[in-house]
Amino acid sequence: MKQLLLVFIGGGTGSIARYLLSKVWNTSTTGIPYGTFTANILGSLIIGLVLGWAIKNNTLSSNTTLLLATGFCGGFTTFSTFAYENHNFIKSGDFMLFAIYAIASFAVGILAVFGGMWIVKTL
Repeated sequence: MKQLLLVFIGGGTGSIARYLLSKVWNTSTTGIPYGTFTANILGSLIIGLVLGWAIKNNTLSSNTTLLLATGFCGGFTTFSTFAYENHNFIKSGDFMLFAIYAIASFAVGILAVFGGMWIVKTL
């Protein structure tokens, strides 16, 4: 039960952070969902840092990892919003923005995880 509560608290906090970021950075003027992109990349970096730290130092408890990685990062990042935004790009016929956004999100997200783990490894 304690683990569920930790995931719940982390997920709620991450979801609120993503909502606030999206409110500020997702504007209809550019049409580019910068808030979602930023949340997904930052979440990828954070999970790389957290899990890299857990692996390297073996000092993070499983409860802390659940709170930060599963909870916060799970609530902060969002695949469903990412998929919906890509749907909108395709529906509007903006295939170039669709391709750029989709490829950049995957590539930069994966690089952010590796970057977070690399940062922890070199510290």
